[in-house]
Amino acid sequence: MTGGEVAGILVAVFWAILVSFLAVVLVRLAQTLRATTKLVADVTEKAVPLLADASATVRSAQTQLDKVDAIASDVQEVTSNASALAGTVASTFGGPLVKVAAFGYGVRRALGRDREPERGRGRQDAPAAADRRTVIVGRTVPSARRRKQKG
Repeated sequence: MTGGEVAGILVAVFWAILVSFLAVVLVRLAQTLRATTKLVADVTEKAVPLLADASATVRSAQTQLDKVDAIASDVQEVTSNASALAGTVASTFGGPLVKVAAFGYGVRRALGRDREPERGRGRQDAPAAADRRTVIVGRTVPSARRRKQKG
């Protein structure tokens, strides 16, 4: 055997090894492509119904948002009507009520001054001031003047 024949045999052996390696790689690549194709087909089968459900959900949500928008506009209209009604009531009854309250206050003050000379007390020690209580959210709280007298 000559050197050229040995070199040809070596090249043929390496070529056979290379072709075998490439055949194994191609077989594995084919298996991977088959598995990927099957996976894509399964995802497609499951995704189509999910997309249909999502589309129905979005349509339902849009319908509900339209209803909420209508309710919000009705509430806004009711609020503006209530505000207008409150303004009308305040302008109609506000002035007379203030006048009645002022009249009542004047009567109380006038009656309170008539009592002071009978008891012999000065204006600062008036019994009306000592007995006065302030009402806050349904509770009766002694006034600050009464606390100062006890302390």
